[in-house]
Amino acid sequence: MVMLSVAYTSAQGFFKEIPMDYKFIQYDKNHMVFPGDTGTMCNFYDKLDSIVLCREGKVNILHIGGSHVQADVFSNRIRRNLDSLNLDFKSSRGLVFPFKIAGTNNPPNYNVTYTGKWTSSRILKRHDNIELGLMGIAVQPNSPDATMKINLNKDATSRWECTDLKLIGYSDSAYSYPVIINSDSTKIYSIYNVLDDVYEFSFDTPIDSFTIAFEQTDTVFHPFTLSGILAENNSNGITYNSVGINGASVMSWLKCEKFQKELPLVRPDLVIFGIGINDAVPKNFSGEKFLENYSKLIEKIQEISPNCAFIFITNNDSYRHSKGQYSVNTNGQIVEEVFFQLAKKYNGAVWDQFAIMGGLKSMKQWETAGLARKDKIHFTPKGYTLLGDLFYNALIQSYLNYK
Repeated sequence: MVMLSVAYTSAQGFFKEIPMDYKFIQYDKNHMVFPGDTGTMCNFYDKLDSIVLCREGKVNILHIGGSHVQADVFSNRIRRNLDSLNLDFKSSRGLVFPFKIAGTNNPPNYNVTYTGKWTSSRILKRHDNIELGLMGIAVQPNSPDATMKINLNKDATSRWECTDLKLIGYSDSAYSYPVIINSDSTKIYSIYNVLDDVYEFSFDTPIDSFTIAFEQTDTVFHPFTLSGILAENNSNGITYNSVGINGASVMSWLKCEKFQKELPLVRPDLVIFGIGINDAVPKNFSGEKFLENYSKLIEKIQEISPNCAFIFITNNDSYRHSKGQYSVNTNGQIVEEVFFQLAKKYNGAVWDQFAIMGGLKSMKQWETAGLARKDKIHFTPKGYTLLGDLFYNALIQSYLNYK
């Protein structure tokens, strides 16, 4: 383990400034809690050390959740905060997906345009014969002239660039495969990696936007099913992948047929679990079943990445809406208890969002302060940004305490 240099001992440069004027937020509870052994997190912190102090190595993070993660304001805030540790490293953007094509909200930090008509399938809106994987969603063109364009830098910066693209997907025939269309209409053909079951593209010069089409070499149309895009480069640093689908529960991810098969593409050193808000909606919610399902998902991940560390984000306080009335959802407390059990069982950490928010009924206070939406489930961009900074500071404090 490398010891911190004097320059980093005070650690002031690591932390993000947090507004302290929200009296309902329990700032003193903003830390990582370890109910069991800290060994796997220490392994993760050692890898973080290599990047922060030795300026070498790669760290892969995977954040899994529902609508909080699909919106990618909370998760992207954590991504950008951690990216500040990369300094001069141009680390990879990681997983992205053209959610707009599937008729659902696209993360605001990258842009998607497309032509043609498409069929989509996702965790809560399954389409027959379309298998789902790590991202819990897939799209399929309905005609050979369909295209999509993705710009990784919607804000016109050049932060995210890639030299390698991996398209995750499949076709029922070798007569259909993806190509990249250049600005001069020339094509770059993919190389099928049979070992990883992906279609790969390499670029001599880093790019931040690309247009994907699907070559058809048969008179009969064969649709290509796209279930993810991995934008990579050879740089060291921290790569923060986030996968979230509106309405997703733990069982939803367990039903993704290709989840475990595609997981080696990112092989996470740390998984951040934010699944639970949708599981806890039913009034007959079972904490025992929730724990059982989560254990199955965790063990699937451990089979691929046995030394992976885990952080469990407890549910935010939330309300149910029925017949024009809102009632507090007390299941958030049960989820909180289960996450502490899981963290003890799998030597993970808990970031107790529920307690940090202020506990039961605190969501109304967040709403009044402009930090949460009227549905009393989701947050405003300001709220998600604040949560992202709080989470990041808790992670960094835990890392420094480990030192």
